[in-house]
Amino acid sequence: MKKHTLALGLMAALGFSTTALAGGAAPSIHVYKSPTCGCCGDWIDHLEDNGFTVTATDTNDMGRIKADAGLIAGLGSCHTAFIGDYVIEGHVPADDIKRLISEAPRATGLSVPGMPIGSPGMEMGDRKDHFKVILFNESGQTRIFSEHN
Repeated sequence: MKKHTLALGLMAALGFSTTALAGGAAPSIHVYKSPTCGCCGDWIDHLEDNGFTVTATDTNDMGRIKADAGLIAGLGSCHTAFIGDYVIEGHVPADDIKRLISEAPRATGLSVPGMPIGSPGMEMGDRKDHFKVILFNESGQTRIFSEHN
């Protein structure tokens, strides 16, 4: 019984309900973005195409959102999102977010620094620049979570 209670508590902390998981409901993610950013909308489309339920909030104060999220210098991009207790910064592929939630590492979140061409939401024809997804924590430690292209 205690294991079941712990599992329910962990799922609640990550923003999921047992009903949602049992029913195959989409994980919810909240995206903060500039009202004038087109690539942010394209990234949201990528998430929705990959099974996420997205809530988007337009703001002209992204600096405050990033600071409040504990984003480490050098990891910034154009939009900041939250899923459960994790921060998702920039054009992180949906599969990496799903892996993050599945593995549940002790971390603040994931980042794709900058706006690499070919990352989700930054498609430009056939061009696909190499990019890294960075796992980071509140102590300023980082490591490569995945690499693409």
